Amino acid sequence: MPGQEKAKIIEELHEKFSRVKGAVLSDFSGMNVKQMSILRKELRGQAIELRVVKNTLAKRAMAETPFKVLEDCFKGPMLVALSYQDVVAPAKILVDFAKKEPNIKLTAGYVEGKRVDTEGLKELANLPSREVLLSKMLSVAQGPTRNFVGTLNGVTVKLVGVLNAIQEKKTV
Repeated sequence: MPGQEKAKIIEELHEKFSRVKGAVLSDFSGMNVKQMSILRKELRGQAIELRVVKNTLAKRAMAETPFKVLEDCFKGPMLVALSYQDVVAPAKILVDFAKKEPNIKLTAGYVEGKRVDTEGLKELANLPSREVLLSKMLSVAQGPTRNFVGTLNGVTVKLVGVLNAIQEKKTV
């Protein structure tokens, strides 16, 4: 590979590693073309980029980026799933895919500047979606307001009940 081509690849990877939010590294030795195509299709559906990178080029590209925390993971044939929006999506897809395909072995993950081991990736994969977590948080935040309104409503109902009882007593 000519030097200019390597420099271009390093520059492109450096840009990607600088802005990535979530990523998963995996060893893909033993995977065939069909399995790789299925994985690419699943990842593309979630706007996740899948790259097979040369380890030496990746190590050079990650210099001066937060992605450098994964430098020692680049050994052997390495597959990198990069997400620029959802930090959990690569972990969800690759953990599910690894359950079906034993030829892919998860190595490590990256979540907003922090390294995640394989157990951490499995925990991330088990998290509910962002929308579900936001709705749960909103429900918890609404709880005190709902209770306050219920209390005020209870006071009003009791007051009306007492006034009705007084009115009925006077009319009898």
